[in-house]
Amino acid sequence: MTKEPQIIGWAHSKFGKSDAPITELVRDVSVRALEDAGMETSQIDAVHVGVFNNGLSSQGFEGTLPGLVIPELAFKPFFRHESACATGSAAVYAAYDSVASGRFDSVLVVGAEKMTHADGATLNNVLLSASYRPEEEGYGSFAGVFGHIASIYAEQYGDPLETLAQIAAKNHHNGAANPLAHMQKDLGFDFCNTVSDKNPEVASPLRRTDCSLVSDGAAALVISRTSNGRVRFRGMGHASDSLPLSKRNPLEFRGAKHAMNQALEAAGMNLTDADLLETHDCFTIAELLQYEAFGLAQPGQGRTAIESGLVSVNGDFPVNASGGLKAKGHPIGATGVSMHVTACMQVTNSFPGYQVKDATTAAVFNMGGAAVSNFASIVERV
Repeated sequence: MTKEPQIIGWAHSKFGKSDAPITELVRDVSVRALEDAGMETSQIDAVHVGVFNNGLSSQGFEGTLPGLVIPELAFKPFFRHESACATGSAAVYAAYDSVASGRFDSVLVVGAEKMTHADGATLNNVLLSASYRPEEEGYGSFAGVFGHIASIYAEQYGDPLETLAQIAAKNHHNGAANPLAHMQKDLGFDFCNTVSDKNPEVASPLRRTDCSLVSDGAAALVISRTSNGRVRFRGMGHASDSLPLSKRNPLEFRGAKHAMNQALEAAGMNLTDADLLETHDCFTIAELLQYEAFGLAQPGQGRTAIESGLVSVNGDFPVNASGGLKAKGHPIGATGVSMHVTACMQVTNSFPGYQVKDATTAAVFNMGGAAVSNFASIVERV
């Protein structure tokens, strides 16, 4: 028996608009992850579930759903996790710790969300709850929060809109090759850089192509210390920051930086020693600020990471080869689990889209709120 928790199986639904209820999404990825792991349901000791909800559905208590759709899981311990857009990673981390502690030998992790049924007003209200409402309600939407951050960036460093369009175009190019992605269309730089009827300004200065997609979907992992693993966690980091933007420099993403540095220190490596990064581009300005927080570029110089080709799918350090949240989609509770599944696929040479050549190590970054709840992982092929 290995004492180190390792990932031994996974599954990922296609993201997009789905008529299936969340129970069916949960069942599908759970069954397929167990099959991929070569495990019987009876070998699972506990289930960790990540669903944000927060008003997207009147059905709460989502931790019980795997036991509903897979009766053999009904008497297992279940844990439901929520950490805004980092909900999926919160479930992954708690699952890892529950195995590393010795309490459980093998656990199932499921992240899921149904969003596309909700009207715009409901979505805005639910997503805005990931901001500090007493001060930030006036932005009107979570896109408005990041539009405000983009405006601060423009004031301090110059207009970033062309760079944001380059990031959007890169991620849509990558997503076009990913059969699991919500949007599989290469939109091109000119479309992303131009305000039009099909690409309106959503929250000044951000355009529709600067915003991640509202999606349905699910993903699952099996973490175990009893079987020969396929992917191991080489390093992990988790850091929180002040919820109100007024209490910090919104451009610094210091919590993101701390989390990534923790993971890299544990792994004994630099970020670009990894072969790729799957990161949280809820808005293109977030990916730009992560370039700077993670040391891929100096503050105010994030454009150099994309202009140089460094982060392109054929560059020295591909970022969001999956298409990211921008093109793959962002069903909130599923996202963190999805990012880990995508990384596992990449390092085992089984990703169905753009496969990074000879990848053995991947970095993952997932955040809740405007870099408030920050999770970073370094995973590598066993």
